[in-house]
Amino acid sequence: MPRRVVLILVALICFTACSTTPATPTPSAVPSPQPSVPSPQAEVATVSVPVELRIMTHDSFAVSKDIIAEFEQQAKVKVVVLPSGDAGAALNKAILSKDAPLADLFYGVDNTFLSRAIAAGIFEPYAAPALAVIPMQLQLDPSHQLLPVDVGYVTINYDKGYLQQHQLTPPTDLRDLTKPEWKGKLVVENPATSSPGLAFMLATIAKFGVDGTYTWLDYWRELRANDVLVVEGWSDAYYTQFSGSSGQGPRPLVVSYATSPAAEVYFSDGKLSEPPTANLLDSSFEQIEHVGILKGTKQRELAQQFIDFMLSKRFQEDMPLQMFVYPVLPAAALPTLFTTFAPIPTQVTTVPPVTIDQNRESWITAWTKVVLR
Repeated sequence: MPRRVVLILVALICFTACSTTPATPTPSAVPSPQPSVPSPQAEVATVSVPVELRIMTHDSFAVSKDIIAEFEQQAKVKVVVLPSGDAGAALNKAILSKDAPLADLFYGVDNTFLSRAIAAGIFEPYAAPALAVIPMQLQLDPSHQLLPVDVGYVTINYDKGYLQQHQLTPPTDLRDLTKPEWKGKLVVENPATSSPGLAFMLATIAKFGVDGTYTWLDYWRELRANDVLVVEGWSDAYYTQFSGSSGQGPRPLVVSYATSPAAEVYFSDGKLSEPPTANLLDSSFEQIEHVGILKGTKQRELAQQFIDFMLSKRFQEDMPLQMFVYPVLPAAALPTLFTTFAPIPTQVTTVPPVTIDQNRESWITAWTKVVLR
């Protein structure tokens, strides 16, 4: 029999058998129990993703991990910190992204940029309860778009060992730095590129004024004639050009912070019992850092809670040894290191934020012409 015929017959037989075989009945009353196996989609749906609270800030922001963990546990939230460069660069980034905010909060606007930050219209007001006890002189924004968190003081640090070795009496007034004995001994930061550099320039404006027979620009002409060294940033000034304990340079005077001597002891890991540096506290410039809620946040309530936390005694007492700044909350205790080696300066200078905003660029241009050209 031909192969093709055989195949056709086999197919017919199979078809007939399949079509006449009765189906096995399935119980319909109570189905057999089957183990429950959730689908992958069901597993994903049950995973709890924590809500995020994003904080945009400058690169120097620091807080103890257990402090952040405490807030996260209380508020049932994940805190995400977004370092965004120095204070000026971070603020620029926040302004440029205002139509699609990168964060819920911004921390780090100081009084040198406060008016600019408010004018940009990127913050929502919040009158935190803690403002009732924070000194009014630290509350620079009556609209409460930016709330004070900490205070720092830019001043001159000097190397005590160098001065003793060279039989130099520590300077007590900014004008002293123009005298012959301090020729070639001071390093400062460029106000166009450095926050402490800008603060020190503003301190000279506050002290010597912009009009009269001797102005702030006259002072800088004398500093230039006395071989002042200008560098781009604080790290280069302090660690490379300064001769103090942390520095390896030739110059015994540097523009830094009132807390720098305390930091020298703290970061020596017990090697130092007292700082090798001290402060010239004449005309220390007061820097007040602020926090604000960014417009467009979807976490407004959590943002308010975090601001309240930042202004609490717990957070305020953590800041000094994290960022080496002073708390704004009067009830917050200072560490012994601060009370011993970094007392709050009494000779403080300030310039109104609006005045700074109106004149910052022209002042920097004038300074550049006098000092660098």
